[in-house]
Order: sequence, then structure tokens, then C-alpha cells
Amino acid sequence: MSTATASMKECLQNCQECQTTCADMLTSHCLSEGGDHVEQTHVKLMLDCIAACAACVDFMSRNIDHHALYCRACAEICKACADSCDKVGNMDKCVECCRKCHESCSSMAA
Repeated sequence: MSTATASMKECLQNCQECQTTCADMLTSHCLSEGGDHVEQTHVKLMLDCIAACAACVDFMSRNIDHHALYCRACAEICKACADSCDKVGNMDKCVECCRKCHESCSSMAA
């Protein structure tokens, strides 16, 4: 990945952090909290966010030209996930990393 730009490396790190944070929060926090934390739409958004971040990591780590397409989708999904986590409450860690990922993916998709 020596040809990757600094912004791409930052985005890759943000996607990795978001992927692992959301997976951890879903399995260790949401499942034990129950209620709104395990509501179907919220869980699906978290799973979509995890998958979108993983796809971005995959494409950016190979420095593929099409990574911008994945970053655009990832940005939208991360924003939706952040909004859902914020609404559910007590998920500040997820909200923060999703918003950070949204910002960096948006800049890669431009």
C-alpha cells in the first residue's frame, strides 16, 4: 500500500476502527442490553456498517480505483448507523467512530 495517500491511510484506519468497535458493541453491549438495542432495524444497520467498513478496508488495502464507490456507500451507512446508535442511547463509542468514518469516507468518495 505504498502508493496510498495519507487520507486513504487515515480512512482505512477509521474503517477498521469502526468495523471492530461496532462488532464489539453489537455483541458485548447491544445483545446484553436488549430492548431498543436489539431492535431489528438498529441491528441491521450495525451489521451493514460492519460489512461496509470491511469492504472499504478490503478495497483500499489493495489500492483499487473503485474504492471511492465503496467509500460513498460506507459513508451513508456509517451516518445512518451513528444516528441509530445515538437514538438508541448509551452508545457514544459507536456514534463517535461511525461519524469519524463517515467523514473520512465522504472525503474519499469526493
